Amino acid sequence: MSAVPPVATQSAATIDYGRLLPLYAAQALATGSTTVSTVLASLIISGMGSESLSGLPSTLIQLSAAASASLFGALMLHSGRRLGLSLAFVLGALGAVVGFLGARSGLMLVFLLGAAMMGAAQGGYQQARYAAAESVPDSKRGTALGVLMLMSVLGSLVMTGASRPIEQLGLVLGVSAEAAGWLVGGGLLGIAALLMLVWRPLRAPVGTAPVRLPMREAFRIRGVRSTTLALATAQGLMVTLMSLTPLRAHHMGMSHAGVAALISGHIVGMFGFGWLTGPLIDRFGVRLGYVGGSLLLLAAALTAPLPGTAWLGVSMFLLGFGWNLAFVGGSKALSRFPSAQGAADSLGYVAAASGTLLGGWIIGHSGFPLLAGICAGLALLPLVSAWRAAPKELN
Repeated sequence: MSAVPPVATQSAATIDYGRLLPLYAAQALATGSTTVSTVLASLIISGMGSESLSGLPSTLIQLSAAASASLFGALMLHSGRRLGLSLAFVLGALGAVVGFLGARSGLMLVFLLGAAMMGAAQGGYQQARYAAAESVPDSKRGTALGVLMLMSVLGSLVMTGASRPIEQLGLVLGVSAEAAGWLVGGGLLGIAALLMLVWRPLRAPVGTAPVRLPMREAFRIRGVRSTTLALATAQGLMVTLMSLTPLRAHHMGMSHAGVAALISGHIVGMFGFGWLTGPLIDRFGVRLGYVGGSLLLLAAALTAPLPGTAWLGVSMFLLGFGWNLAFVGGSKALSRFPSAQGAADSLGYVAAASGTLLGGWIIGHSGFPLLAGICAGLALLPLVSAWRAAPKELN
């Protein structure tokens, strides 16, 4: 079967935003839920009295996503994006509820089970970006991805901006605000699953259909492996610093509302400039995404350990913006090779899992500045991807 069921055909010169709206809205809600599961998990574990294990939930989320991404990718190739995304959203909603119950009862293993389910769901629904890209001409795919990023910021800002209502919900339920946030995140994923009932996937325009190759052959094509390197590096660095910077902020005396504001700035950097980065990458090629992303990720790592909470805000914004550039560029490049998408995402999640696990250990034994320095060095890797980009990707 086709990776995208042929329900409707997209014009080769336009983007049918009306038909893509349910997909965009579902991804926005899922992004808000992802913000909760990734950012608040370390605080939940710390509240259970296990601060040395603060990086474990994010690590488990990323490992579960790594294990499921290829499976969801294969399912979507065989049975279509709609079924695969629907199952991912449902799994995530159930995982959020399990995580909430574990946090409420203080049972770490139950909470970690919920985190694993949430991670497995992310491995599926994060591939919605390829469904959006496959629905439009190649010359518009950066723009379609950029709009998806812009829509995603809405869900994240709803979650971070609703910190006080979530705190009130926690008081009503007798749980922490972090645990209540997980329950709200489950509700968002449930709504996303319902939106899949009304979404009708678009057939790729004539002449722009993805290249259907076995995975090994796809990775032999120039640019595929270097694209995977850029995606994995950006994902690993972003998740590592995003997950562990709130813990540093907490140690510096920031309140829950302050941490929420910090994350809001990060989310704006990640998704708020999709209207700009997508068309720029369409115009100038993916090399812009790799080089720009690398330099911004480097700046984020260098500013993170500077004294003062203001620098944390600067760092988190740059971290999100750098990720955006590398992620949009890499996703556009891989939209032509569906068989490589799941494996590439899996490697990104492995990088993120390794970063959060080792990052928590590094912070506990040597401090946050050492972790930031290591991240600064790794931020240069997308420059290799820019050098190795295939000629077709450069314009």
